[in-house]
Amino acid sequence: MAEKSRRIDSIDLLRGIVMVIMMLDHTRDFVHNAARDFNPTDLSRTNIALFFTRWITHFCAPAFVFLAGTSVYLQFARGKSKTELSRFLVTRGLWLIVLEMTVIKFAISFNPEIRFLGFFQVIWAIGVSMIVLAALIHLPKTAIAVFGLLMIALHNLTDGIRVTGWRGPGTPVPGVGAKLWILLHQAFDGFPVFGEHSPLVLVLYPLIPWIGVMAVGYVFGALYQFDAARRRRLLLIIGGSATLLFIIIRAINRYGDPFVWEQQKSFVFTVLSFINTSKYPPSLLFLLMTLGPAILFLALAESRSRGGPVRNFFVTFGRVPLFFYILQWFTAHGIALVLHIALGKPTGWLWESPLNFGPPPQGIGFNLGVVYLSWIAGVLILYPLCRWFAGVKQRRRDWWLSYL
Repeated sequence: MAEKSRRIDSIDLLRGIVMVIMMLDHTRDFVHNAARDFNPTDLSRTNIALFFTRWITHFCAPAFVFLAGTSVYLQFARGKSKTELSRFLVTRGLWLIVLEMTVIKFAISFNPEIRFLGFFQVIWAIGVSMIVLAALIHLPKTAIAVFGLLMIALHNLTDGIRVTGWRGPGTPVPGVGAKLWILLHQAFDGFPVFGEHSPLVLVLYPLIPWIGVMAVGYVFGALYQFDAARRRRLLLIIGGSATLLFIIIRAINRYGDPFVWEQQKSFVFTVLSFINTSKYPPSLLFLLMTLGPAILFLALAESRSRGGPVRNFFVTFGRVPLFFYILQWFTAHGIALVLHIALGKPTGWLWESPLNFGPPPQGIGFNLGVVYLSWIAGVLILYPLCRWFAGVKQRRRDWWLSYL
């Protein structure tokens, strides 16, 4: 049996790495000169460096949600009853949804627009998934695994179902069924909650299949009750199988993603097309492509368990993921604001109301080199804060610390 009292260092390491990589994407959103001009994975407009700057961050949300489920199982394995766990999951899930609609919304826009409820991103998806998981944990692990895997594997069958979201003042407000479908499986659409002049939401992370990802992550946590040698072997099998399955299904080019890959102007761009899978909502192939290597990394991290300054650096972030997640939005946004003010560039767009989101003014942003320097600076700024808070969580057992 794995030791019950300590954290799993390899899980914190993976979580810390993906959190730091995630900050690169959010720094790019605020600092890059083309961030609001086109999608960096648009092969007709991007370049290799910009594509991979965006693509590498695809690993973040799947690992974040998956490991959130794993962490829930580890709480159960350490002695928390399922009743206690359900209560915690419901309350923490509600707390995450509130954070998404308040603190995180403000950190993204620097605008307290009351009518706009939020972007409904990964924290909202984790919050709702935790509430669903509060009920699922009372089922046998096999049933939970089947539920999650079927949601991940089959949800692309519904890709052709589209509803019309709200298109602005004077246009029809979607009905209850359409709103529900947007929340479940239609990204980058939004609606007023009630009538035309009521609060608005924009859904970036529909709930399907994120609920399934967390459910599978929960069952995955049971592997950490096996001895180390058996666990590493299973991690290699599961991670390798998922990665191989991605390659096979993607090569067949028939199912698993709304968009097929196509031959491009060069071999390199053809490869980019092959790995350019859909995140909103995450397709079966997107999840196989990201979670497969992530699980392989867990096996590698266990086989090289000795600590070191680099490993400990990332583990620190992995021990306080929500704390880091919230602060990195303020940091990335703040760095962008300072750079724009210092160099005389337009700044109004950095605190505009989300309801007025439109084409950016001319002359904003910087090249990719500045994005990377800003990202590194932001991570270094946050490290001592995260190290301090990780120490607080290690020393104290206050109930509220489990909500941050």
